[in-house]
Amino acid sequence: MTNAIINVTNLRLRTYIGFNPEEREKKQDVVINIEIHYPADKACTSDEVQEALNYKTVTKEVIALVEQGQFLLLEKLVADILALCHQHPSVHYAKVRVDKPHALRFADSVSLTLDWHA
Repeated sequence: MTNAIINVTNLRLRTYIGFNPEEREKKQDVVINIEIHYPADKACTSDEVQEALNYKTVTKEVIALVEQGQFLLLEKLVADILALCHQHPSVHYAKVRVDKPHALRFADSVSLTLDWHA
């Protein structure tokens, strides 16, 4: 089996994230990294678009979810993105990491990672 690994690296978006009053009033930056695994045997031999996982479609869905959403917790944001990533029937593993830059005074960011196995 030929296993394809799609990586979407440093997708920078803005959303409402956090539970403090100031976090509920204005959008904040988040940086999203996604890894999706799926079998690519048919796509590699046929060169047919419908045999591959369309990463552009997945990314557009993630953008809409994040930019239109409001989240109290990073856990919920990451879980919702992860659910979008593994809804395609051929996906057998997905991992999502979301960084919240400048969430802590002396740190570059705080991040949370979740993964899913079929």
